[in-house]
Amino acid sequence: MDINKRTILWIVFALSLFMLWNNWRVSTGQPSMFAPAPLVKAAPNAPSALPNAGATAVATATPGAAGAAPFKSERITVTTDVMKADIDTLGGTIVRLELLQFKDGVDATKHQVLFDKEANNVYLAQTGLVGAADLPNHTTGFTALPGVRTLADGNQVQLVLEATQGGVKLTKTFTFKRGDYVIGVRHDVANVGDKPVAPQLYLQLEHDGNKPATDTRFNSSFTGPALYTDAGKYETLKFDSLGKAADEAEKTGKPMVQDHPVKADNGWIAISQHFFVSAFVPQDKLTREIFTKRVDTNVYAIGTVQSLGTIAPGATVSNTAELYSGPQESQLLEKVAPGMVLVKDYGYLAIIAKPIFWIMEQIHGALGNWGWTIIAFTVLIKLAFFPLSAAGYKSMAKVKLVTPKMQAIRERHKGDPAKMNQATMELYKTEKINPLGGCLPILVQMPVFIALYRVLQASVEIRNAPWIGWITNLTAPDPYFILPVLYAISMFITTKLNPAPADPMQAKMMLFMPLAFSVMFFFFPSGLVLYWVVNNVLSILQQYVISKKFAPAAAAA
Repeated sequence: MDINKRTILWIVFALSLFMLWNNWRVSTGQPSMFAPAPLVKAAPNAPSALPNAGATAVATATPGAAGAAPFKSERITVTTDVMKADIDTLGGTIVRLELLQFKDGVDATKHQVLFDKEANNVYLAQTGLVGAADLPNHTTGFTALPGVRTLADGNQVQLVLEATQGGVKLTKTFTFKRGDYVIGVRHDVANVGDKPVAPQLYLQLEHDGNKPATDTRFNSSFTGPALYTDAGKYETLKFDSLGKAADEAEKTGKPMVQDHPVKADNGWIAISQHFFVSAFVPQDKLTREIFTKRVDTNVYAIGTVQSLGTIAPGATVSNTAELYSGPQESQLLEKVAPGMVLVKDYGYLAIIAKPIFWIMEQIHGALGNWGWTIIAFTVLIKLAFFPLSAAGYKSMAKVKLVTPKMQAIRERHKGDPAKMNQATMELYKTEKINPLGGCLPILVQMPVFIALYRVLQASVEIRNAPWIGWITNLTAPDPYFILPVLYAISMFITTKLNPAPADPMQAKMMLFMPLAFSVMFFFFPSGLVLYWVVNNVLSILQQYVISKKFAPAAAAA
């Protein structure tokens, strides 16, 4: 069978780009083109406490005691070396949080903001009590105790809020530490009434259903609720799926279906977005119910409800939790909770992407620049695959030498394709040529290429990292398209070094393909295009040397 190696090579490359496209679809919440639509799990209904705790009672509770003057809230700002948090005394909710070590992805003059409360941007961390009427929750007015609000020379700063309602006094203590994105969240629940109470503590994260402004078609990642339990492991949920479940619940009058684990005594809940994550880690080994819900139009929540047991009059129960709100850096996430590092969205090639990033981290530790790190990594990959690449280039060199014979076979058997293929395969066998050998140089690198795309897309460590000159962000497209043009030139040279196709139409197509792919690379991260340009340059040198050394010996034979 007459198989044109270059055609197969281009098919493999096109399929790889198709895989990247599918990967992008999955990362942006669209269904994979390789799998059927996911079935709705036969999950139990939402926990019985949730309709009152999460959606209705909590959202409509009136601040302060009945008949009291309207509560006048204030925002208290706590500043450390890595974050600046605004806590509203109405509910003790974190309503704004800036990451002081990270620039905004759109406006580099501003800091990256996670929690926020605006007309079209809702991202909040809320806690409170449910289980009886008028218990302190995230709509109750709290009083802030005096204290230091800035880290200054110390190692930690605390904000203490108090509220008494329904015979229960709730004390929230937020603890911020130097160099730490973990906020300690402690709840002390005191029964100041004359009857036993059995409150439940809820922790919830609210987020609008929009993507971050930095998300583009070719540079996107998962944004939405996520959770982890020892039994169910890591799961992600889509905003649109939660919306459909909420619509169905309203239509049928039944509780909203919870398409995820609903009970556990371990794990965490989170809102993940491109490069960053906020996650509540509740007190371990304490049974909890996990819930998701729609709070308002295009606003959703994920949270947990934990029973605090029965509290006798005069008694106090304490509960400790942690709130991580920061970058998706592997070293930081591993310290927060088991499975937290999984929010770093490497996709289905995580088994390759994780070692790649580890190697790149080691190189970066020595070079200090992610652009040069990518170049050094490309050289290592070429060395690792050198034997396979050399075999492929030798095969292409042999094909180039026997091209006149192949053209003669095509002319001789022009009207008989079966004989033409048979004669071609006999020629391959006589000359000891592997028809697929020329595909090896690109084929073996496709998994690395796609995995590197995921690394650049998911690693906040490389976000906004410059290389040289015009490349100021390796995770963003080349602003002047210089690297895509260099890629097209390198592919044109590679095509010229390969054996020319016998079909003139195919020859024109082979010359057009580099231009088509370079246009696609206009939208890919510049770090990925840099990898491919360097890889092509090294391949050209390797192919040229092998062809020059192999041709005289083959001709003499």
